[in-house]
Amino acid sequence: MVNQKQKIIIVTGKRKSAIARATVKPGQGRIIINSKPLKYWGTEVLRQWILEPLMLAGEKAKKLDFRINVKSGGIAGQAEAVRQAIAKGIVEFFKDEKLKRLFLEFDRNLLIYDPRRNEPHKPSRSRKGARRHKQRSKR
Repeated sequence: MVNQKQKIIIVTGKRKSAIARATVKPGQGRIIINSKPLKYWGTEVLRQWILEPLMLAGEKAKKLDFRINVKSGGIAGQAEAVRQAIAKGIVEFFKDEKLKRLFLEFDRNLLIYDPRRNEPHKPSRSRKGARRHKQRSKR
């Protein structure tokens, strides 16, 4: 038996302050997040959200194993980071332009990082918001 070098892809997904690092390799379609199988991670809604890129990819995704480490941020941000890492991993593994276009049409954030952030609060009215000021009468 000849020992072939296995194709392994490492990708990252980011959302707000959450960062997910994923290792993608051929396998049986297992998804491990922070050493836990997907079915024990997060809530049902978040799990469905994470599975979106796998559903879009169809049969191709069932031949890949994902091992993901995600840290920082909240649970929704982590779920989006994981989702992005999975989508990027599938596209990079198969190098399929049609699949890439499908992901971009479905949700651009599957492949492209969203740089939006909250605006820092300004002094004197910090707890009320970034641009909140006392209402003034003009007359």
